[in-house]
Amino acid sequence: MKGRVLIVAGSDSGGGAGIQADIKTVTALGGYAATAITALTAQNTVGVHAVHDAPAAFVAEQMRVVLEDIGADALKTGMLHKPEIVEAVAEIVDSHGGGAPLVVDPVMYAKGGAALLDDAARAPLMEALLPRARVVTPNLPEAAHLAGMAISGEDDMRRAGARILALGPRAALIKGGHLPGPEVVDLLIDRDGVRRFASPRIETRHTHGTGCTLASAIAAGLARGLALERAAARARDYVARAIAAAPGLGAGHGPLGHAHAIPAASD
Repeated sequence: MKGRVLIVAGSDSGGGAGIQADIKTVTALGGYAATAITALTAQNTVGVHAVHDAPAAFVAEQMRVVLEDIGADALKTGMLHKPEIVEAVAEIVDSHGGGAPLVVDPVMYAKGGAALLDDAARAPLMEALLPRARVVTPNLPEAAHLAGMAISGEDDMRRAGARILALGPRAALIKGGHLPGPEVVDLLIDRDGVRRFASPRIETRHTHGTGCTLASAIAAGLARGLALERAAARARDYVARAIAAAPGLGAGHGPLGHAHAIPAASD
């Protein structure tokens, strides 16, 4: 069976982001989701209220037993939080990943601003994990940190993407949703050039989990054998449909409508 995705990320008790969004996304897009949970969060649409980390050795064991038995056609990482978890994940990718493409969502902050990656974990993320990535999917604040520069427009996104590629990933999808304007522009950058994706901005507060959802949708496409550009295009379409179908829950940044986006699941 093609389409197996091992997701290594934190749990969102509100169900809008993290492992919960990842499982919904991979399932809606016709894949099989397995998980290694890095942390538990007490979280809702208003914010992250508490974080409880899993031991790094236990994260590695979750990954190991899944990969030895079920296997994976793609891997996706989200919230890793601690440096020892980043390093353990990188080691298992090498020893048990079997060369499956790795999608790295460099989760640094929650939608409400809470830090989801310790400062001490940023160097291991850049040095140990990014060089193993088929694609890394930073939003603009994350891209600015990884590239070490301010980003205020598309030209900056291109320059930041080039700097991120120098860290070792084969491609970078720089997400431009934080920039103002009627369109959301993302740039897929690799050593062969730049692919520009643009779509109308949907004015809504229900955008919790968009980054997790996009990265998992890309992983689901890669796991089904799609080329990266096609996987990214399909993932963006899926996210747009899920935003439009948001159920309107919560007082803050509400979750997406993952199940209602199923019509976008076809290859």
